[in-house]
Order: sequence, then structure tokens, then C-alpha cells
Amino acid sequence: MTLPYPKKTESTKAVPARNDKQMRRIALAGFTGTVIEFYDLTLYAVTASLVFAKVFFPALGPAAGTLAAFGTLGVAFVARPVGALIFGHFGDRLGRKRMLVITLLLMGSATVVVGAMPTANQIGAAAPILIVLMRIVQGIAAGGELAGAALFSTESAPTTRRGFWTMFTSLGGGFSIVLANATLLAVGAGLSDEQFASFGWRIPFLASSLLIVVGLYIRLKIDETPVFQAEAKAETAGSVGRRPVPLIEAWRNQPRHMALVAGISIMQAAFTYLGATYFANVATSQLGLTRNVVLAAGVAGGLCWALGVVVGATASDRIGRRPILLVATAAAVVWAPLAFTVLESASGGVYLVLLCMTMFIAGLEIGPINVMLSEIFDTRYRYTASAFAYNVGLVIGGAVPPITAGAITAAYGAFLFGLLLAVLCLISFLSAIGLPETRHRDLNNIRTSAH
Repeated sequence: MTLPYPKKTESTKAVPARNDKQMRRIALAGFTGTVIEFYDLTLYAVTASLVFAKVFFPALGPAAGTLAAFGTLGVAFVARPVGALIFGHFGDRLGRKRMLVITLLLMGSATVVVGAMPTANQIGAAAPILIVLMRIVQGIAAGGELAGAALFSTESAPTTRRGFWTMFTSLGGGFSIVLANATLLAVGAGLSDEQFASFGWRIPFLASSLLIVVGLYIRLKIDETPVFQAEAKAETAGSVGRRPVPLIEAWRNQPRHMALVAGISIMQAAFTYLGATYFANVATSQLGLTRNVVLAAGVAGGLCWALGVVVGATASDRIGRRPILLVATAAAVVWAPLAFTVLESASGGVYLVLLCMTMFIAGLEIGPINVMLSEIFDTRYRYTASAFAYNVGLVIGGAVPPITAGAITAAYGAFLFGLLLAVLCLISFLSAIGLPETRHRDLNNIRTSAH
């Protein structure tokens, strides 16, 4: 069953898309911003699974310390809907560009601070508290980043190529997974485990300051999206009604779409963050794989994630967003119990295959999701609705499975955890069934009356 868009009075106006030269600049801005966001998040996730239990939670012991380190991942996810509301609200009122500059600065700055953070042995309980605070800042910034960057590309691109151009925002995530693992691998190649835990892990965090400078330069050079400019001009001219709070307007007009977007986002978040965190922890603690082997596998996983994005995004321009979402989520329902059961006793080669397939399925769904987020909601509240609904799904999929995987597997076995994960994937599959096809929607329709 598909849902109709909300009834409204519209005046279709010709709002030209950006040309290819402008789109290349916009795509680069989306790519670099997402690289920074995912680099920071992936870097933290992988490092948490390798050393943070020793560095920031030594008093808890290895097992509880690792659980606490993963718990800080959950803190960031819980903060993401808050960031979505803040940046979405002002992004819908003041423009997309300003908010994306702020999210980039917040995310990058928090990562540099983590890299310079004193350990628990140096400042005691203040260390984990500061880590949690930085994770909250990162979560708030991330809540406004991906959906905002995606809609910036979508609102600027020609209708028939929106999937292609928005793909570059998504590809930043895949590249950052590769970059984070490769940087840790390069830094740790000549270091012992003790040296890596002492200072080596800090280098990639501090190096992210270079990404901030590059990303900020590129984002300051781009113009606001033509769709938002047209909406703002119509409001200024008095051809639209008084604007309610974007979240209230979105919830009043498209509540089911918001719920379905949250549902469709669960699977890709679960697969991506389980691949980045839980897989690495199982490999080092249970399978006996070395740190460098795990990081090299992480590079391969990031490449497979990016490949899935390319396949999903480009195919969605040809056959639609909904068919790709249905294929990806259906595959995930079947894959989840199989992959996580086999993982517990996998050899190095099998581990690599399991990780790569898990990341590819996640990327396959990511490709059409990011463009669909912008197409399904109205311009007046698009940033708020897409960012908030998407990040609610990320809380469920990105925080809960990685944190609970170890405990559920230890108590009840890996197969049960795989089944529970399959249930989450089933929610995404059912959401894909309920979502409308959006690839032909005209984003240039400007509202001429309030709801």
C-alpha cells in the first residue's frame, strides 16, 4: 500500500536546477561533509572496539570497559534526533547552507578534542565524562548533517539525475570508513599494541583538523539551493501563509511518512554500525585476528559499502527508489540470522566475506534512501522532517544492536541475536512496502497557501 502526498494548493514554478559545473561543486561539498561526519563516527567506533576500554574505562575491566565504550556510541545516537530538530528547524527557516557549515565545525572540533583527551589514568573519572560530552556534541552535529547534505544535493539537481548527484553525499560515508580504517592501519603498522594504545590512536583524531579546513572552504563556496530560495522568495512576497513550527507542520501533514522513513532507516544503520563495531570486536576478542587484519578488512568493508551506494543510487534513477529499498531490506532479513550465526566461528576469509556482504547490503539501501528523504517531504519542513525521522531510525538501528549484541549472544547464542536483528530488518522491509515512489516528484512546486 502506498500513501498519497498531502493535499495542498500549489503553483508550479520553473525553478532551474544547477548546471553540471555547479552540481560538481555541490556534490563535492556533500561528499567532504559526509566524509568528515562518518570519518569521525567510524574512527571513534573502531577505536572504541580496540583500545578505549583500556584508555578511558580501565577500572571496569576488559569486558565491562568494552561495553561502556560501546555505550558511548549509543549516547551519540540518542543525541542525533535533538540535533535533527535544532538544525532542521533553522535549516527550514534560515537556509540549508548555514546549518551545514555549523554541523561540520561542531563534528570536526569534537573529534579533535577526543584526540587530545587525557586518559582515565591522568584525570580519573573526568576522562569518561568528557568523552560522553564530546559524543553528545558529535551526535547533535551528526543529526543535522547527513539529511541536510543529502537534501542540498537533491534540491539542486535535475529531476532525472537526483539519485546520481545525491549519491556523492552517501559515498562520503563509504570513503570515510575506508579512510578511518586505513589511517588507523597506517598509524599502527609500526607500533606495538602498547604504543598504539598509548598514543598511536590519537593521531587519526587530531589529523581530522585537516578535513575540517578543506570541508569548510568548499561549503562556504556553494550557493543556497534553488528550491529553498524560491520558497523563501514566495514567503517574502506574501504568497504563502504564516509558517508554523516545521516539526509541528510536518507531523500534522505527513505523520505516516515520518514513521515510515524512521522504519526504513533502521536496517542500514544496524548493518553499518554492527559492521564497524561489533564485527571488529568479535574478530579481535573471539576469532583471534590481529588488529591490522581487522583494520584491513574494515577498508574492504568500506569499499563494499560504497559499491552498494553506487548500485542503489544509480539504479533508483532508472527503476525507482522503492524497488531498490524492497530488494535491500528483503536481503537483510534473510542475511541477518545467517551472517551473525556464522560469524562466531568464522575463519579470516569467511569473516571478510561476511563483513563485505553486510556492508554492501547496507550501502545498497543507503543509495536510494538519501534522495528519497528529500523527495518525500514538502520544502517548508523538508530539513526538519527528513532529519528527525531518519535519525529516530538510526537510534533504533545504530545504537541498540551494537550495544546489545555481545550480551544477547553470550546469554542466548548468536542465532537468536540474528533473529532479533532480522525482526528489525523486517520493520524496514514493511516500511519500504508502505512508502510511495518519489523519483518523479517535482520539488519545484511552491506552496501558495498554508495547510
